[in-house]
Amino acid sequence: MTSDATKLPTGFGRLWTAQTVSSLGDGVSHAALPLLALTLTRDPMALAVVTAAGTLPWLLFGVLGGALVDRWDRRRTMWVTDAVRAVLLAIPAAAAALDVLSIQLLAAVAFLLGLGGLFFDTAATAYLPDLLGREPALLERANSRLRGTQTAMSGFAGPPAGSALLALGRAVPLLADALSFMVSALLVRSLPAVPRPVPEIRESLLRQARAGASYVFRDRLLLGLALRPAVGNVAFLAVETVLALFAHERLGIDTYGFGLLLTAEATGGLFGAGIASYLGRRLGTGTALTCTAAVEGLAILGLAAAPNPYAAGLALAVCGAGMGATMVLGPSLRQAIVPPHLMGRVASTSRMLAMCAAPFGAFLGGWLATTYGVRSPLYAAAVLLLAMTAVTASMTSNRRVEAALRAAAPTGTPDHPASEEPAQEKAPDLL
Repeated sequence: MTSDATKLPTGFGRLWTAQTVSSLGDGVSHAALPLLALTLTRDPMALAVVTAAGTLPWLLFGVLGGALVDRWDRRRTMWVTDAVRAVLLAIPAAAAALDVLSIQLLAAVAFLLGLGGLFFDTAATAYLPDLLGREPALLERANSRLRGTQTAMSGFAGPPAGSALLALGRAVPLLADALSFMVSALLVRSLPAVPRPVPEIRESLLRQARAGASYVFRDRLLLGLALRPAVGNVAFLAVETVLALFAHERLGIDTYGFGLLLTAEATGGLFGAGIASYLGRRLGTGTALTCTAAVEGLAILGLAAAPNPYAAGLALAVCGAGMGATMVLGPSLRQAIVPPHLMGRVASTSRMLAMCAAPFGAFLGGWLATTYGVRSPLYAAAVLLLAMTAVTASMTSNRRVEAALRAAAPTGTPDHPASEEPAQEKAPDLL
C-alpha cells in the first residue's frame, strides 16, 4: 500500500487523544479485574465466566449492531457509548467500596461493557475511513498510531498502574477507568462531522444485517482476515483465562509482577505496531500477515514451556509484536477495500466471528486447566494458532490483496466482492 498522501487531518489528533485516555483506563482494568476476581474465587471456571461475559454481546448482537451503526451517526454513537460505560463502571466501584462485590456482578458488568464496546468499536472502525478518505497509506499510518498508543497505554502504562491502584482500594481502578471513558466521550463529541454514505433503499434491519454478513462470507480475502482473529481469540482467551493463575502458581509472580508481565506483552505490541507498515512494504501485506501469525503461535508455545518469569516475559513480548503488526495491517486493508455503506456491517461481522470464538476459548482454558493442569491451555493455544496460520495463508495472499486494492480503486467497481479479481496483471504472490 503506497500513496503520496502525507498528512493526517486535524480531527484525527482528537480521536487519537481520546483513545489514548480510554486505553490507559482499559489497561488499568485489564490488570485489576483478574486480580479483583481472584480476591473473590480461585475457581478457574468462575474466572472463565467473567472473561467470557464481556464477549457474549458479539455472539448475540454482533451483525445487528453493525446494521444499526450503518444507520446511525457514527460520531454520536461513539461518544454516547463512552458516556454510558463511564456511568456503568460506577456500579461495581460502589459494590467494591461497600464490600458486596461478587463474581455474578462482575460478569453482568462485563457483559454490558462488552455491549457498549460492540457499538463503539464498530462505529470507530467505520468512522476512520470516512475521516481519512479511504486512502490506504493514511489508514496504515493512522492505525499504526492508534494501535501503538492503545498498546502502550492499555498494556505498558495501564497494568502497573492498575496493580498499584488496586492496592489503594478495590474501587479505585474501576473509578479510574470510568473517568477515562468520560474524558474520551467529551473528546469524541468534539470530532468533525464526516459525509455519510449514500443511504440504501430502506430495508429491514435483519435483511441489511444479512447483506453485510454475506459480503464477508463470499469474499475469500475478507473471510481470511476474519478467521485470523476468530481462531486467535479462542487461543488467546484460553491463555488469558488462566494467565493470572499461571503466573502466581507456576512462575511465582506476585500482584505487582503480574502487571509487569503484561507490560512485556505491551512492549512487544508497541514494537510490532511500529514496524507493521515496513513489513507490509518489504514482504507484501499478505505474506506479512502469515509471518505474524506464525510468530504468535511459536511465542505462546514458548510461554507454555517458560521455566521462569523472564522467559515468560520474553515470550509474551514476541507474541505482542506479532499481534501488534497484525492489528495494523488487517484492519487497514479491510477499511481500504470495503464500500463505505457496508463498513459498519462488515466490521461488525468480522469482529463478531472473533468475539463469538472468545467464550469458547475462555471455557476451554478453564476446562483444560481444571482437568489437565494450568499449563495445558497454553499448549493447546499454540497448536490452534499454528494450525490457523496454515489454513489462512492462501486466503490472505499478496495476490488477493493487490487484486482487492485494484478493485476498490476509483476506476474499479467497489460494490463487487474483492475476490472477483479484475483482468489486469496481478502482483506476484510471494506465498
